[in-house]
Amino acid sequence: MRIIKAQRKNIEEAVKEINHGRVIICPTDTVYGFLADASDKKAVDKIFKIKKRPKIKPLAVFVKDLKMAKELAEIGEREIKIIKKKWPGKYTFILQRKKGIKIYGKAKNTIALRIPKYKFLNDLIKKINKPLVQTSVNISNNPPLTKISDIIEQFSKFDILVIDGGNLRKPKPSKIIDLSQDKIKILR
Repeated sequence: MRIIKAQRKNIEEAVKEINHGRVIICPTDTVYGFLADASDKKAVDKIFKIKKRPKIKPLAVFVKDLKMAKELAEIGEREIKIIKKKWPGKYTFILQRKKGIKIYGKAKNTIALRIPKYKFLNDLIKKINKPLVQTSVNISNNPPLTKISDIIEQFSKFDILVIDGGNLRKPKPSKIIDLSQDKIKILR
């Protein structure tokens, strides 16, 4: 485990890790998250293994902007109106997945997308210029870890880069809104 601060000068190191198929831990605008290149099956599988998450539970994906989101999902006028009011921010939208995209850890016909609102992470996604799978830092079915000392203690045995953004205040997972059907559903 290596630890670096969530500072602009460290973005290149995080990009290098992701581009080499590694998983990183990074603060977000909600909770700390495991991140990996969404198109790298081995990297995505590492998240499932580290987290002890069943592979039937899909992972959400961070995108840099609406254009990138449209490359992955079917986004019409109805979805754009809703999404533009909430992004960037603490909202994950489930959308119909476009056919043929190489994103791993996904549901069969849908994809969960989000543009976060956390400067370091937004700069990282822009720099890497590809979708990143993401999920909260915890062992599956346990509460997300929000204190950097707890994260280090629990995951120190893994070869992982930790971006230290300090302890998170008032952390809450993102709201999940399903826009994949005619009827809009709030799932969380």
